[in-house]
Amino acid sequence: MARSVLVTGGNRGIGFAIATAFKEAGDNVAVTYRSGEPPEGFFGVKCDVTDTEQVDAAFEAIQAEQGPVEVLVANAGITKDTLLLRMSDDDWDAVIRTNLTGSFKVAKRAAKGMLRLRKGRIVFISSVVGLLGSPGQVNYAASKSGMIGMARSMARELGSRGITANVVAPGFVETDMTAVLPEETQKQYLGQIPLGRFGLTTEIANAVRWIASEEAGYITGAVLPVDGGIGMGN
Repeated sequence: MARSVLVTGGNRGIGFAIATAFKEAGDNVAVTYRSGEPPEGFFGVKCDVTDTEQVDAAFEAIQAEQGPVEVLVANAGITKDTLLLRMSDDDWDAVIRTNLTGSFKVAKRAAKGMLRLRKGRIVFISSVVGLLGSPGQVNYAASKSGMIGMARSMARELGSRGITANVVAPGFVETDMTAVLPEETQKQYLGQIPLGRFGLTTEIANAVRWIASEEAGYITGAVLPVDGGIGMGN
């Protein structure tokens, strides 16, 4: 039976691949986006996840279109990479606000409807960087690591109502962002990955779709690494 799915930041990259995977499985999929255009074939809602009013409005529009959100994928995120001593307060605040606080806002709003339904799936898109750390990404790593504590607390709070909260932690993935890395940097990263290649956005999407499925109904508070072995589940 088709479910009402929301993927934040679902208009490109990993978010678009996730939205596509759910759609191909027969679900009704809405995506939020902050800039650009919504992808064709999806119900698109312009929304800045850091703005509570915009989040509320987005959920109301989605409910009117395809019913209350039963599966939330909190994927919207930004980077502002620079070394610690050069990182401004604004660089820190912007990344934490979008990646961590934004995920909190959409999860809190989704949980309202899920509690009424007595079922639901919340999936946070973290990163191997949140587990291993990365030079120049103190803000990003903190935001992605914070998702784990958030998901596990929600898992404990919401589990008795049939709601699961899990984290998917992608490694290095073939996207526009990795394509522009210097060849030497790419080689350096590949040398650390046991499988010897970057991941595909579809591989991340399939893992997200599975952990939000009925088959994974007894999994909650988990961190699922999809990283070619670079993190070894740390």
